[in-house]
Amino acid sequence: MPATPLPYPEGRPRSFRATVHGTVFGGRAELVDEMKDGDRVLLVADPPGDEAPGVWIHLEAGDPVGHLPPEIASWLWPWLHAGGGASATALRVHGEDVPSWRRLVVQVECRGAA
Repeated sequence: MPATPLPYPEGRPRSFRATVHGTVFGGRAELVDEMKDGDRVLLVADPPGDEAPGVWIHLEAGDPVGHLPPEIASWLWPWLHAGGGASATALRVHGEDVPSWRRLVVQVECRGAA
């Protein structure tokens, strides 16, 4: 029997913009350089077990490009892990002239359990 999804976190927006962190590690900067405004991206919740699980941003091809800030992951991760759904789009993609934590801004749309 499927688990009952968690209700959507009270007081949290279902639609929001967020910066993507960690874009300069592990060859991710090259992936961000190839992105453009409007690209669809995937939200991937860390598996359970991490002390502070994150929510990662992946290209549609599967490559990770960074993660949402911990302040967002702290409430979004439990909801996603419990069956909530969300989609994201690259809203703004900047180059090396912008600080790394502001190079990629995504628009997130949450759907699913009320």
